[in-house]
Amino acid sequence: MAVEQETLIEPDPEKREEARSLWGDAWRDLRRRPIFLISGVLIVLLIVMAIFPWAFTDADPRKADLVNNFLRRPDWTDFFGAGWFGYDGQGRSIYARVVYGARASITVGIFVTATVTLLGGLTGMVAGYFGGTVDAVLSRIIDIFFGIPLLLGALVLLNAFSTRTVWTVVIALGVLGWTQIARVMRGAVLTVKQSDFVVAGRALGAGTGRLMFRHILPNAVAPVIVVATIALGGYIATEATLSFLGIGLQDPTISWGIDISSAQKVIRTAPFVLFFPAAALSITVLAFIMLGDAVRDALDPKLR
Repeated sequence: MAVEQETLIEPDPEKREEARSLWGDAWRDLRRRPIFLISGVLIVLLIVMAIFPWAFTDADPRKADLVNNFLRRPDWTDFFGAGWFGYDGQGRSIYARVVYGARASITVGIFVTATVTLLGGLTGMVAGYFGGTVDAVLSRIIDIFFGIPLLLGALVLLNAFSTRTVWTVVIALGVLGWTQIARVMRGAVLTVKQSDFVVAGRALGAGTGRLMFRHILPNAVAPVIVVATIALGGYIATEATLSFLGIGLQDPTISWGIDISSAQKVIRTAPFVLFFPAAALSITVLAFIMLGDAVRDALDPKLR
C-alpha cells in the first residue's frame, strides 16, 4: 500500500514591508502628527494666497476712499468682501491688504531661507569635510558674522539703500543669516565623515565631490532642514519688524509690517486696524514654527 507522502506546501510568504530610509520613516511619522497636518494646511493656504490673491478677494488693496471708508468698522456680514475686516486710516480695505500682504512676507521668508541654506550649507560642508586650516579660517569668518545681530545688521545694511524692495530685504537678511546653518552643517559633516561608508568610499578611490555630495550631504542635511524650516518663520517676523521700523519694505509694496506700523496711530480709536494684519503675521510665523517642530521630531530617532 503506497503511503502517500505529505507535501508540505508553504503558505505564500507575506508581503514584506519595503525597507524605508530615514526620510521614509520621517514621512510616515509626519502623516500621523496633527501638528504637521494643521501647519501644512495653513502653509499651503498662505502660499496659494500669496500666488493667487485675486482668488480670495476682488477688492483693490491700494484703493483709498477717505470720504466714505475712513476707519470704517468691520462688516461681519460681508464675507470675503472689501469691508469684512473694515477699512484703515486711508480708507483702504484691510481684508484686501491682509490677503495681498502675504505675498511679500512669504516671498521674503522662502528666498531668505533658500539663500542662507545654500550659503551656510556649502560653507559648513567645506569646513567640516576638509578640516585643518580651511576649517579654522571658515570658522573664524562664521564667528565674525555670527557676532552681528541679525536685526541690527539688517538695519544698517538696508539704511544704505534709497529704495528698499523685497529683493533688497532678501539680500540683507541672506548675507547676515547664514551662520547658524553653517554651524549646524559643519557639526553634522564632522560626524558623518567618520562613518564606515565614507571611509570605505575613500578607500575605493571616490573623489572629493562624490564623497561630499553623494555620501555625506544626504546623511548630514536632516538637521539643516529642521533649522531652516523653523528659521523661515523668524525671517518673516524679521521682515515685518524692519518694515514696522520704516527700514524694511516701502510703499507701494503691501506688507503686514507696514500696515501694523500705520495702525499704531489709530490703535486707541480703531484697534481692528492693527489686529488683522498682526493676526495674519502671527498665524504665519506660528505655522512655520509648528512645521519645523514636527519635522524635527520626525527626523530625530531619539524622540520616536
